[in-house]
Amino acid sequence: MGRWMDLQMSDIRICFGIYCLLVLHLSIYQVNGTIKDDKEYHIVSKFDRELENKLYDQKTEVIAANFSQTYKNITNVDREVIFEYTYQEIINETTAVRITVSLPTVSEVHINNPVLFVVRQQQGILSWRVPMYLEYVYTYNVVSRNLCPVDAIHRNSSASNQTVFVDVSTFSKQNTTFTISADFVTDFHLSTGEIRNVNVTPSEPQYFMYTFPDNVDSVIVQAKSDSDLCMIFSVQDVKCPVFDLDRDVEFSGVHQTMTKQAAITAEKSQYGQKSFYIVTVLKPSDYDCNGIETIQSPGYTRRKQLTIQVYGTISAKKYYVGILGAVGVFVGFYVVAFLVGVLYHGCRKNWGVWEFVLEEDIEETNPLTGRDLSGRHGYGTVEPDPDSEESSAQRNKEMYSVSPSGAPPYHRTPSEEDVDFLDDSTSEKNVIRTKTALFVCDLALKPKKRQEKNYKLFCRNLVAISIFYGLPVLQLVVTYQKVLHETGDQDICYYNFDCSRPLGVLSAFNNVFSNIGYIMLGCLFLLLVWRRDLVYKKAVERNPMVETKYGLPQHNGLLYAMGLALCMEGVMSACYHVCPNYSNFQFDTSFMYIIACLCVLRIYQSRHPDISAKAHTSYLVMAFVIFIAVVGVVYGTSIFWILFALVDMLASLLLSVYIYYMGRFKLNTGIITKLYLSIRYECGHCTTPMYKDRLIILFIGNVLNWSFAIYGAVNKPSDFASYLLGIFIVNLLLYCLFYIIMKLRYKEKIHPIAVMCILTAAVVWAFALYFFFAHLTSWQLTPSKSREGNKGCMLLDFYDAHDVWHFLSAIAMFLSFLVLLTLDDDLFSTRRDRITVF
Repeated sequence: MGRWMDLQMSDIRICFGIYCLLVLHLSIYQVNGTIKDDKEYHIVSKFDRELENKLYDQKTEVIAANFSQTYKNITNVDREVIFEYTYQEIINETTAVRITVSLPTVSEVHINNPVLFVVRQQQGILSWRVPMYLEYVYTYNVVSRNLCPVDAIHRNSSASNQTVFVDVSTFSKQNTTFTISADFVTDFHLSTGEIRNVNVTPSEPQYFMYTFPDNVDSVIVQAKSDSDLCMIFSVQDVKCPVFDLDRDVEFSGVHQTMTKQAAITAEKSQYGQKSFYIVTVLKPSDYDCNGIETIQSPGYTRRKQLTIQVYGTISAKKYYVGILGAVGVFVGFYVVAFLVGVLYHGCRKNWGVWEFVLEEDIEETNPLTGRDLSGRHGYGTVEPDPDSEESSAQRNKEMYSVSPSGAPPYHRTPSEEDVDFLDDSTSEKNVIRTKTALFVCDLALKPKKRQEKNYKLFCRNLVAISIFYGLPVLQLVVTYQKVLHETGDQDICYYNFDCSRPLGVLSAFNNVFSNIGYIMLGCLFLLLVWRRDLVYKKAVERNPMVETKYGLPQHNGLLYAMGLALCMEGVMSACYHVCPNYSNFQFDTSFMYIIACLCVLRIYQSRHPDISAKAHTSYLVMAFVIFIAVVGVVYGTSIFWILFALVDMLASLLLSVYIYYMGRFKLNTGIITKLYLSIRYECGHCTTPMYKDRLIILFIGNVLNWSFAIYGAVNKPSDFASYLLGIFIVNLLLYCLFYIIMKLRYKEKIHPIAVMCILTAAVVWAFALYFFFAHLTSWQLTPSKSREGNKGCMLLDFYDAHDVWHFLSAIAMFLSFLVLLTLDDDLFSTRRDRITVF
């Protein structure tokens, strides 16, 4: 305890001694500093300043530099060089200065201790290092950059004499030689229509200024090059700093990657000073443009030559001409349809009502029973309640009941061995569908109201599908457009930038609006179907036998679904073209698959009304097709192509068997046993097929589908969506051709209107496909590669080749729908028991 107290007292004495020394020092300083007045104090201060200046002069050299003169100097860790450039700012004119620096030699020392260049201006600073190190791989010992000019807003408040300081320094202990020069950019301003040749390297970006004339509201800035080196083409607002390096050029304005071609539409309303900068930055590698990393050989100089041109876009008047012109063309179809309706029906006694010349009842016998069909209870006669199940069953019972006199007077066919002639078989479909010669009356036995309700489900279900499918699509494309405007990254959307006509928030309004044809013609088709349905009902009111005895059953649910699908194709295609890209391609093709399937079902339903596919089953298959399309585009591997080929061939085979046996084929556990028994006991007797025509078309269809599947598995086409759509279109065309040939074979006539529609549709389809294969854009490629196919407008200075495809394909599809609508108009007054099923 005592020892601790001694140590504490010792510390107190030491602190007291220090305090006394401080007080004494302050007293001496006060006396010397005040009593001896200011003379000695000024001498000391002057000495300090001279010493400071001397030390500063040893580290820094200030050079009053001149423009257009190259200076060669050295720098090291103890030596900093400052170049001072002065120039006169001209009123109402932008003056641009370009600084070029280089290192004659580059060694490891320079890479570890680069030379730092810092440029100080009135509005900010700009700095870089030499050698310039890009993407941590590529080094450049020559750097040339424009200094940010004084813009019009700050020009009036700034001094007329502008001074630029360039500080050069390094942390290297060794002397580093460098060169520097400053020059005025004499061709900094671009004018409308002027073509400017530009050379850029990754370390020597270039940018120029364009000012809107008073009579120009929007322009297209276009760049072209024969070189496919990757670069960034950007349009930025007039403000400092200007982002002109590989690492920051995407931070401001609107930008695109470019190989051989790029174009950006600029509107005056988007720029406060009515001016913008056109920035070109060459990338150190081509990975961003083609997705392939290239290895550059030592000593390779990466340089790109390009031309830049700014030209005005169309006026507001041409927007009106383009919009009203397209609408006027399709309004013309409404006028033509009205005139055809008036001329075709207006001159008749009862306007709008078909005048049927009904065939006289000719005595015929039922091929199964030998009973007279011309009596009260023959084929197609009108029962008290023809839509009831009891009436249909009664008609079937009378039709197929066995006469008491004995066996029917004709030879039995092999298919009759499986027919049960008991009372409980009167509604069994196998009794009828095993006949070798089928007529429409054999497949139109179900109650009409029930069938009509089933077919209306096609349209009703499609309405629900369209709503639930369309709303998320609309939300997604609006989000894409918003992201494009906020980020300025135009690589998001695959437009034809050479013919991009913006309007409002839409960057390519012309590509969106050109889908109006699908919608207008789809609505017109719905009106024609509705009118046809109305006229048919009036005909039924005049003669009730028309509904049950004559012509093909008029179930229009599929026709309404086709018209709605055409309208939705226009809506979905418009949504896709708001921002076309890899992620939303299925919006443009989904309803194409649906249209193809509905058309096939419509043709089949015409003569097979009782055994046509149900709505929910059909749409489920279509959804599966769309799912396969998405998987094929996203995961188009070899395994997928093999699996798809197997599924395609198997589905084609099963569907063919189902169609051949008129729906009597069941895929269940007993199929293998039935197949074995058929081969064992009937193969030797089946020298001739029962349904030759059906077998031929199914054989050709299977050959085509199997060929498509094998071709896909071997070659793996890059555009799976178009490949899959091609399969549907080929099958649809094959079935249409088969249907027309069979009509002619069975001596049926084709209505003149149908003939005219067939010929016109074929011609329009030929022209439409020509424009479809123009390939202005392709989301299968990178954005820069896709832009190489961009071309200017070709119609009314507003629409490009793809827009023309929209117009012509809409017309061609409408005419094709009219073919399906009118193809069997020659059968209205033909008895159903004389209309062959094929």
